[in-house]
Amino acid sequence: MASRSALIALLVVVSSVAAASAATFTVGDSSGWTLGSVNYTTWASGKTFAPRDQLVFNFATGAHDVVEVDKSGYDSCSTSNAANTIQNGPATVTLTSGTHYYICGFTGHCGSGMKLAVTVGSGSSPSTPPTTPGGSPSPSAPTTPSAPAPGTGTPGSASVRLTAGPALAVAAAVLVKLALF
Repeated sequence: MASRSALIALLVVVSSVAAASAATFTVGDSSGWTLGSVNYTTWASGKTFAPRDQLVFNFATGAHDVVEVDKSGYDSCSTSNAANTIQNGPATVTLTSGTHYYICGFTGHCGSGMKLAVTVGSGSSPSTPPTTPGGSPSPSAPTTPSAPAPGTGTPGSASVRLTAGPALAVAAAVLVKLALF
């Protein structure tokens, strides 16, 4: 019976590690989602985004919004094919796999730099368009910056991520079966 209790305790620990694998990123760090003070391409570079991670856009309702657009909308600062618009701040977006493009839909804000592109994948680095000397994304293909060494990121920019992969899921399944016998 003691071994069964130990297996159940181990299963709880394994489940906790799996649940803690998502990270939360505050877009623009302490500056938030705002005009003029943040280059969002630079902000995203070096960060690794994974499914279930969350982006928090800090802005005052009525001053900005967050519009998810396609690449064409991102490049042209157009909201005509918006997938989603969030008008109340702060806004939290849970990421899924793929490339996501966000702009501020207020007139002139996107053109002044309020735009963010992130690529989300299991273990991949974010892909954001390279910038021109003026800070605007260039029309060339996205690049994939390398991730920073552990502990070298911007303080407070993301929560700790514990890597939980397929091996963890298999181990949890084995533990469940053992606990049931």
